[in-house]
Amino acid sequence: MSTSDFEIILQKLSPLIQKNDTSFRKAIPAKVRLALTLRYLATGDSFRSLHYLFKMSHQIISKIIHETCTAILMVLKDEVKMPSNEQDWLEKETDFHNIFPHCVAAMDGKHIVIQSPYHSGTEFYNYKHTYSIVLLALVDRTYKFIFADVGCQERISDGGVFRNSLLFQKLSRGDLNLPAPSPLSGCDNAMPYVFVADNAFPLQTNIMKPYPGEHPEGSLKRNFNRKLSQARIIVENVFGVMSSIFRVLRKPIPLQPDRASNIVMSCVLLHNFLRNSKTSNNLYIPPGFLDRIENDEVIPGTWRNEQPVDSALRSLPAVARRNASTPSNIRDKFAQVFVSHNTLN
Repeated sequence: MSTSDFEIILQKLSPLIQKNDTSFRKAIPAKVRLALTLRYLATGDSFRSLHYLFKMSHQIISKIIHETCTAILMVLKDEVKMPSNEQDWLEKETDFHNIFPHCVAAMDGKHIVIQSPYHSGTEFYNYKHTYSIVLLALVDRTYKFIFADVGCQERISDGGVFRNSLLFQKLSRGDLNLPAPSPLSGCDNAMPYVFVADNAFPLQTNIMKPYPGEHPEGSLKRNFNRKLSQARIIVENVFGVMSSIFRVLRKPIPLQPDRASNIVMSCVLLHNFLRNSKTSNNLYIPPGFLDRIENDEVIPGTWRNEQPVDSALRSLPAVARRNASTPSNIRDKFAQVFVSHNTLN
């Protein structure tokens, strides 16, 4: 983060986090409170380590981080915006068009490991025998979040994580205002606008996921999976960058679910803030940090060299489902279009 952006955030947060001096002692300045919080998000240092660095008690550190993250959620909430009308979605599709036409966003979800919540029993217990909350997100082609939902999920099946999410509810009710289906070049049928996802999500009219299993080189299904992977790698990069920069996500977050959710959402908002910044973007994501596609091959970015073996950010597992006939037919039509337009990149 550049010095100027630090000052911009400080100016926005100061009215919410600045405390008054008393006759007994001076208040901790807002600048120190913000620096402490950013240090915690960037390093994941324990409160004991921060105690030696900032000369504050563990209790004060915990309180400051919680209050500052709550303030970040308030002042940066507009950094993550879902397109509100068809034209906005079509602009998102334009960015994806050369990779996967009619794709408007890449979707993914992560379990975020936390400490065992007080008196929760198995409420937050997941398939990897850890306690976690779930982050579901939509990401556009510019590597920015357009939707993020950090939920303290109850103990539901992994296949039900998406079905119990705010995103699923909006999609089911038609509240997303996605564009009406329209024909693709080489296809007479009207094709829906879709999110691309992996096998953790259900195949639906507006959600495309890979064909399961292995397929011969050059086959229709393998070609479709390759195109979808090239589009979905965007969201994989976003989560990778976040865990590389905000290292609090690299190990289990030793906080209760509500405070851990604030930590994760603060990272999401700061990610978009830094991506939108002219002075911080190249510091946050330097050249070569992201994956890139050359001659239909994915060239790994340097962020992949910094990933821990046992991160607190863990993928949702693939879930076997019987797909409905209509979404399956739509996927087959997309695959046929890709085969007939091998020059698309």
